[in-house]
Amino acid sequence: MTGFPSRATVEHLRSVYKEGTRVRLNHMDDFQAPPAGTEGTVMFVDDIGSIHVNWDTGGSLAVAYGVDSCSVIGEGKP
Repeated sequence: MTGFPSRATVEHLRSVYKEGTRVRLNHMDDFQAPPAGTEGTVMFVDDIGSIHVNWDTGGSLAVAYGVDSCSVIGEGKP
């Protein structure tokens, strides 16, 4: 993927990945990434669409938009 997501895309990501949302990692292209299947809690989505997660394993690597992927497994704050 090249470039940054549109403002609308970032706002959509923020509506799906609200603070407190529980996620499961599908794939992360980083040698320091937790293993696929690791679960964590969303802290926030930044201006370039990266989903910042506190992983249950103790790390806090962000899920990069268009490169990595995670799935919602529980609701965040309203």
